[in-house]
Amino acid sequence: MITLLAEVKGPYIDWAPLSPDLAVTTGAVVVLMAGLLPGRTHRMLAPLLTLVTLGTVIGLAIWQWEPGDQGTLVSGALTSDTLSLAVTIIVCLTGIATVLLSWRSVVLHEVGGGEFYALLLSSVMGMMMLAGAENLVVLFVAFELLSIPLYVLCASRVRREPSLESGLKYLIVGSVGSATLLYGLAFVYGATGSTDFSKISDAIASEVGIGDPLMLIGVAFIATGLAFKASVAPFHTWTPDVYQGAPTPITAFMAVATKAAAFGVFLRLFVDALGSAQTNWAPALAALATITIIVGNVGALAQRSMKRLLAWSSVGQAGYLLAGVVVGTELGLQATMFYLAVYGLMNIAAFAVVIARERVHEAGDDIDALEHLGRTSPWLAWPMTIAMLSLAGFPATAGFIGKFYLIDTTVQGDYAWLGVMIVIGSIISLGYYLRVVAVMWLGAVDYEIVAPVRRRVARVGGWSPEADARAQPEVAFVAILTAAATIFFGIYPNPLFDAAVDVGSSLAHLF
Repeated sequence: MITLLAEVKGPYIDWAPLSPDLAVTTGAVVVLMAGLLPGRTHRMLAPLLTLVTLGTVIGLAIWQWEPGDQGTLVSGALTSDTLSLAVTIIVCLTGIATVLLSWRSVVLHEVGGGEFYALLLSSVMGMMMLAGAENLVVLFVAFELLSIPLYVLCASRVRREPSLESGLKYLIVGSVGSATLLYGLAFVYGATGSTDFSKISDAIASEVGIGDPLMLIGVAFIATGLAFKASVAPFHTWTPDVYQGAPTPITAFMAVATKAAAFGVFLRLFVDALGSAQTNWAPALAALATITIIVGNVGALAQRSMKRLLAWSSVGQAGYLLAGVVVGTELGLQATMFYLAVYGLMNIAAFAVVIARERVHEAGDDIDALEHLGRTSPWLAWPMTIAMLSLAGFPATAGFIGKFYLIDTTVQGDYAWLGVMIVIGSIISLGYYLRVVAVMWLGAVDYEIVAPVRRRVARVGGWSPEADARAQPEVAFVAILTAAATIFFGIYPNPLFDAAVDVGSSLAHLF
């Protein structure tokens, strides 16, 4: 017995590349403990500690940034490369924006700040692990770690029925997506006899083949499970309701960070583990991308709620991003990560303005809250205008560069018709993006849509949401900064291009 115990060895762990994960884990525990402090101390301490944690993780990720270097962690179950680090940076920057946007949120008065921010950090940890997963078991654990805190955060406005409904819907649909993904992972394991991505790739290339019934069903189930999380049509039906009911800072976080993590693992799994069968699964994903582009953009045309409009918009944007995965090349990886970065900037800018207006206007997140914003609050109107034009793909914005990059990728990858679909989707999107711009600068626009019931937000904790919007400097800061970055990278995209090339080098050995 003693001899056997002496021979047992734990997995090899490289602590330096694992430092970002350790930092966010430690931060989540510290923030949760800070929430137990008496009085109002935790209301300021919890968000500050969260900001410090996310800033530390970004710093550690930059420290570990080595193009072409792929470090294996915990005996190969996780990897630390520029793809996982890029997703980590995007997710953490989104987390920082979410902390600032939720600083004066009513939700913090209904639930403890420590619990709220600890759940946020826990979800960030799941996203980081998901992007670096090199094993099917780790992939599923990270998927659940990402999802479960978000179920709670969506329902964190415990005194609002829409928030509770949002959390319940996300829980039910998310559970279906998780179960589907788990079935798919089990089928792939049954077909290949391994949970490691590298061994799965070798088995497909030499022994099993994508035509094996177990393998074929497994890949289909995995794609479906990930499509639920990424809001890919026709698995997107939960998105508008959940986005509208959840607290708006959480909606902004989900719209950007969840999509970044989902497409990070999409790229990792389909290019790394299933890359040798790209010609088999690419047409199916291309069909999904086409459906998603059309459904998302058409669905947004009839929306009055800005949160629902941006939810449908995110569905259409998921179709654009999926086009980069379809190509399955190094250029596709680069284009997808570039667009994820700029997508985050323009969406955070838009949601920041929605948050600022819903706190001071009786129409809440209805488009009426933006009426004549250009005259009353130009410092909010301009960020929203830039965000809408960038999402539509107007020149001199980062969105235009990102879409051009994706179109070029599809053409070079022999999917030119998919590039045409991106153009068609962008044209359709003008119908709702420009409507928002027109309402802000020209006033009400006549269209036949049933108006929602208007509501007035109650005074909470001594802070009046009816106060002037200038009392929310952190929200304005986020809106202006992200909008400025959208213009900057639209005119001078070289820094993001260089980062995208570095990310492409992480899987360059597979091409």
